[in-house]
Amino acid sequence: MAAEIARTGGSPEVRASHADRDRAVDVLRVAAGDGRLTLEELEERLETALSARTVGELAVLTADLPAAAGPASGEAEDVLRIRQEGASTRRGDGWVVPRRLEIRSAWGEVTLDFTDAVITHDTLDIDLDLRAGALKLLTRPGVVVDTGGLGMSCSEFKARRPVDAPVLLRIRITGEIHYGQVVVRPPRRGFGRKGATA
Repeated sequence: MAAEIARTGGSPEVRASHADRDRAVDVLRVAAGDGRLTLEELEERLETALSARTVGELAVLTADLPAAAGPASGEAEDVLRIRQEGASTRRGDGWVVPRRLEIRSAWGEVTLDFTDAVITHDTLDIDLDLRAGALKLLTRPGVVVDTGGLGMSCSEFKARRPVDAPVLLRIRITGEIHYGQVVVRPPRRGFGRKGATA
């Protein structure tokens, strides 16, 4: 960010624009996804970034972080496609959440585990075409799900009430589901798993 100010000939006292704040937020989210910031540090810096008045204040928040890659990094990688029939697919263990996910599934189950996922964007759009199967979203505090654009036929939506927390990721599900279900819940904790209690 400080390098951007120097290149554009700006001054740290110049008032920050919405675009300046958005760029700082992108750098912070990517850094958190890379493990450079803890969740607490991310929340603290995001709050400061969104209320920053000058580009100098924003530069301080990102001075110890590498700059986020620009659009030239390849938007094709921003879309993940899952196509299956009669099978099960699972994404977990630190998978990188894309901007957009296209799911085409029949007679199978798709599980997306967000508990240890690398979240680099604030929104995930899921385009769903599910027939006779299930989509399971294992969430953590800060992950919210919106199914307002999802058409359902002989199907059900089950969700546990989310824990109050700052929103890190908003998942918007659109498309259609026939004879299936969408389940949103935290991961189960059992014997032999991390964080299990007796």
